[in-house]
Amino acid sequence: METITHSGATTLPPRITKTFVDRLTAMVTAGTAGDKRDPYEMIEVYTGAVVGELPQSSPEDVAAAAAKARAAQREWASWPLARRLAVFERMHELILSELETIADLIQIGSGKTRRMSIEESCDPPMVISHYLKHAKRILKPVKRGGAMPIIASSTEHHRPKGVVAVIAPWNFPFAVSMSDSAPALIAGNGVVLKPDNKTALCTLYGVELLRRAGLPDGLVQVVCGAGPDVGPSLIENSDYVMFTGSTATGRTIGELAGRHLIGCSLELGGKNPMIVLDDADLDEVVPSTVFSVYGNSGQACMHIERIYVHERLHDEFVRRFVAASEDLGAKAGASYDYEPEFGSLVSTDHLARVAGHVEDAEAKGATVLTGGKARPDLGPAFYEPTVLTGVTAEMAHATEETFGPVVTIYKFTDEQEAIRQANATTYGLNASVWSRNLARAERLAQRLEAGNININDGFVASFSAKATPSGGIKQSGVGTRHGDDGLLKYTDTIHVGVQKKQVLSARANMPYPKQLKSTLISLRLMRKLRIR
Repeated sequence: METITHSGATTLPPRITKTFVDRLTAMVTAGTAGDKRDPYEMIEVYTGAVVGELPQSSPEDVAAAAAKARAAQREWASWPLARRLAVFERMHELILSELETIADLIQIGSGKTRRMSIEESCDPPMVISHYLKHAKRILKPVKRGGAMPIIASSTEHHRPKGVVAVIAPWNFPFAVSMSDSAPALIAGNGVVLKPDNKTALCTLYGVELLRRAGLPDGLVQVVCGAGPDVGPSLIENSDYVMFTGSTATGRTIGELAGRHLIGCSLELGGKNPMIVLDDADLDEVVPSTVFSVYGNSGQACMHIERIYVHERLHDEFVRRFVAASEDLGAKAGASYDYEPEFGSLVSTDHLARVAGHVEDAEAKGATVLTGGKARPDLGPAFYEPTVLTGVTAEMAHATEETFGPVVTIYKFTDEQEAIRQANATTYGLNASVWSRNLARAERLAQRLEAGNININDGFVASFSAKATPSGGIKQSGVGTRHGDDGLLKYTDTIHVGVQKKQVLSARANMPYPKQLKSTLISLRLMRKLRIR
């Protein structure tokens, strides 16, 4: 097989051959309507070297992909749930068996560290494991009482919506694409999956694994292209949309979904705060905060961008955290092994955005305690772990999502003021509180405006709990993933009511005054009996 070579500082893993890449990219639905578009050149982020060409889909291609998924979905939905779950039993093991290859593909497109790539690869098995255990309970019809005891009954059923559009981001491309597609498929839907062009290879490999696990041909389709080119057609031809990405794009998707009267679930941006109370244990706070801020090089929707530290601990926290940030930066590198502990940003364009926020803050009076510089010696898109102080409201980093390895530390005296500042944002995705007193931390958490709140952790405690729904409030999203809701959102709720004897409608043999009297007696009896 022909290998992919380049003259950069890294060598592609031997598993990633040209034949392998071509096999994956051939899975994209593109050019079916004669509208063949120029392919997208996929690069290895570490060097900028081209690793393959990704076909780009037209609106007609998207419609064709949705039609194929819809045709296959009819058969899939007819399978007993146990048979569908058996596919995901196999998928669970296939992912675990192929972790190293998946990690290779994640690193090529995103530039993240090996450890982070492996951790990302483990998210879909966690989600699949949860639904393997609970899908039968969640999707089981629920029989309830009707309006009249014994005579009437009511049953809640859940049917698949049909075709679900899953639009995955570049920051966790394998985790999000597979973890969002799995419950949609388990519920009986077909899926049209749109990965980001930059990180499509790992998603395509995930689809290949699904097919190897026994998913019917055609059930999952992949389309690729810029959002404005393929997004409208994708939504027009789907019955539900699952999107993870920016708030701005989420608004556009929500508007299009509303126009077509279909549902959507949107996990959007965040400007996530952490509050360190005066009794917190810095021996625990600092190491965890390093990951909460710099994990995935800060490119995580739930990562911390604002830290509020009580004045009693502020100076010592700053000293320790700056030292830890510098230590992490010294362990940055471009490699397919486990040695580097800090990786690249996803692209030079994104590096320019992150650097722009830091430069804007510094120009307007903020102080850079450490970092604040690109590292072209490591790769085209590396940027140092960066700590700022003195950030004020007119600076972009104060209110906008930077989405990089940049954090601001603020000092507070009054706990109420810390809460006010933490909530002073249009976002509401994640928040963190640190205290030795759990009851105190929980009371404070009740006042924070976020869909996920972590006590004595940055974000892992909530996001790793797959049994509990997770999502954003305010401008951070609509809907949730995980838990019962994460499966039921891909279904239509169907209500079947049964009457064994006709007693609820007007009866010709009973005068209306008598009907009214009977109705009033029934309503009072129902309240006393607490009939559902």
